[in-house]
Amino acid sequence: MKDAEPATLSADDWDELHFPRPETNDFDRVVERAISRRGFLGGAVAFGSGASAMGAGLMGSTAAHAVTASRFAFTPIAAQTDRTVHVPEGYEWKVLMRWGDPLFSAADGYDITNGGPVENSDKIFGENTDGMETFSFRGHELITINHENSNLKVNLPAAQAGVPANADEVLKIQNIQGVTVMEIKESAEGWLVVKDSPFNRRIHHNTPMKIVGPAAGHDLLKTDADPTGTTSLGTMNNCGSGKTPWGTYLTCEENFNGYFGSSDENASYNQKVADGMKRYGIKAESRNHYELYDPRFDTSKNPNEPHRAGWIVEIDPTEPDSTPIKHTGLGRFKHENAEVTLAADGRVVVYMGDDERGEYLYKFVSNAAYTPGIDTVRLLNDGTLHVAKFNDDATGEWLPLTPETTGMDAAEILIFTRMAATAAGGTTMDRPEWVASSPVAVEAYCCLTNNKNRGVKANAGGDDTSVNGPNPREANKYGQIVRWRPTDDDHAAETFDWDLYVMAGNPIVHSDARAGSANVNEGNLFNSPDGMAIDSTGLVWIQTDGNDDNEDDFAGNGNNQMLVGDPITGEIARFMTGPNGCEVTGLAWSTDRRTMFVGIQHPGGNWPDGDTPRSSVITIKRVDNGLIG
Repeated sequence: MKDAEPATLSADDWDELHFPRPETNDFDRVVERAISRRGFLGGAVAFGSGASAMGAGLMGSTAAHAVTASRFAFTPIAAQTDRTVHVPEGYEWKVLMRWGDPLFSAADGYDITNGGPVENSDKIFGENTDGMETFSFRGHELITINHENSNLKVNLPAAQAGVPANADEVLKIQNIQGVTVMEIKESAEGWLVVKDSPFNRRIHHNTPMKIVGPAAGHDLLKTDADPTGTTSLGTMNNCGSGKTPWGTYLTCEENFNGYFGSSDENASYNQKVADGMKRYGIKAESRNHYELYDPRFDTSKNPNEPHRAGWIVEIDPTEPDSTPIKHTGLGRFKHENAEVTLAADGRVVVYMGDDERGEYLYKFVSNAAYTPGIDTVRLLNDGTLHVAKFNDDATGEWLPLTPETTGMDAAEILIFTRMAATAAGGTTMDRPEWVASSPVAVEAYCCLTNNKNRGVKANAGGDDTSVNGPNPREANKYGQIVRWRPTDDDHAAETFDWDLYVMAGNPIVHSDARAGSANVNEGNLFNSPDGMAIDSTGLVWIQTDGNDDNEDDFAGNGNNQMLVGDPITGEIARFMTGPNGCEVTGLAWSTDRRTMFVGIQHPGGNWPDGDTPRSSVITIKRVDNGLIG
């Protein structure tokens, strides 16, 4: 890995290159603990199923689908390895928008050749699409889409090997990331973007933001440019998304650490700042080399600037002049997405995962209940942040992150949330990514994508990562989805029961726990569940971001894909495959539920057309214009 070019490394591998984790190598202890957990892993090995720890669990639920009619309105498709999109018979897909396509007439003819110019790079559809949500407003259909990061090998002149050469190139890279808000409409030819719509907007690394909540104004958030600690510029590495009951968009800042570096590798910092940099993976050299041309990203000059990233940002897509809001009440970490639901008494509950190996799953519960007209800014900041603790007996609890439970003051809990979770005793997880809650049952799910370090290396904080209840396999290559049901059917409850909805694996290659759970078979193989959404009927849509070489442990998996699962029967079927090299990520429905919008990130080859691969959003419809999901 040390010989690989930084521009080609995943965020996780880049982190480990700069912050190698301590070795554990105590496999006797790991295996002994796993086997002693009511025979959980032992049963998984014996049956090759990864059977759930909850009673009948997966073994019982998946057996049911043999005698229960499928709810899926399609014939599952086979795995694919080519460079295009595949959907079931009776469905069709089209490209809605590609990186570089104009949102405004001023950007017509934007030429992506050789990476594209800096001029008008803030008026085009951005790179690397990710989370997205749709909104219907006074007869207008709006869609808001994240642009997670850039492809430096594609977005910069080829001769530069993926390293910006000047301030203009840094500005261009900053402009093509962030968020797009755009109006769309359906025509006889399909869905189109309404160019020059007053709702169209690009939000990027230099867009003014407000900082609100309990940590706003703290000394650790103050800089020379913002001595108040309440305003900032930009949002970055926007991964998953969320949607509030009051109609706003939540964009989630994930791998922000890689944007910061130092022009002085010997710079010294006070202990809190230094400890935070280590815990969050901030090093002297960044991935994008911003620090060479933009002093805001130079930690030797602005040591507090990284504290102003890693938040959840609220955007009102219906008000193009509104200022996005960073909510410190929701904590600072590598946010994957923000799943918003309501407790039994109307309080707001936000579930969030910290997407790094061995990090934590969180829940925020507001103090006040949501009612139309209430101050919603306060709702997402006045409350309690919790970390999940999963017990091996299939129960769990939400541990409040307070000065009493962490030994930290209230603001520092939010700025250094990872340290607070460690102090409180949360359960380390296998990269907790998208969380989804069901609209038809009081339950929630989290994609645990994979974790090659489980039982092998500690996490960035040195926390124990030996196998545990929801993370039962060491050196986990395949990932799993954990499900929990709050006590008394109340998302605000302090306790819950949990099981594993599915353990991805490969029964073609393995006969032990790596084969996966009973609802994984030769016809629906997948690895690394990442994105997830639950439709209005309760079906679980699963998107993958994993190994697509189709060899060895991943033989038969094919390209990254989107599957759908029935949580009642346990049945899982493949619905869509993306082009080789891509991640399938981001999912939203049109208001009438007759169109799916799906993101294709960093495709290989030259998909969807031309000479350059272009991340895009596609539409998927039934040929008969029926409902999807």
